[in-house]
Amino acid sequence: MPKTLSVGDKAPDFSMPVSDSSSVSLATLAGKKVVLYFYPKDDTPGCTLEAKDFRDHMKEFEKAGAVIIGVSKDSIKSHEKFREKFCLPFPLASDESGAVCEAYGTWVEKSMYGKTYMGIQRDTFLIDGKGKLGGIWRKVKVDGHVAEVLAAVKAL
Repeated sequence: MPKTLSVGDKAPDFSMPVSDSSSVSLATLAGKKVVLYFYPKDDTPGCTLEAKDFRDHMKEFEKAGAVIIGVSKDSIKSHEKFREKFCLPFPLASDESGAVCEAYGTWVEKSMYGKTYMGIQRDTFLIDGKGKLGGIWRKVKVDGHVAEVLAAVKAL
């Protein structure tokens, strides 16, 4: 069962290495709107579509005062290849330990072909400039998702 977070809650703190050899934390993003999107795996069909959609709307997110951060358990090396291959202009954070996935309730039991396994659920969180959750999307379907998040960012 995913951790229960609600709009208005304080966003769980995080600090993770990102694909440009630095790190990102909620504290360093204070005062900014943050789109924190969790995805299962680099360079897979759904994750690639989602990343490219965020990429294609990056200027609109920036104009609305938001930063985008993608999160998966993939390594920094994997993230760097993924960013380069698809010209992704935003950081991809590596949560190899799974601590941030746990804190946001995105590490869940999944099922495929009758087998169950643990994996990252495609979820997105909008964090306002004061560190509060301004929007939560669970079990995201890629089509139309970025437009929905962008509208929420503009309304925040």
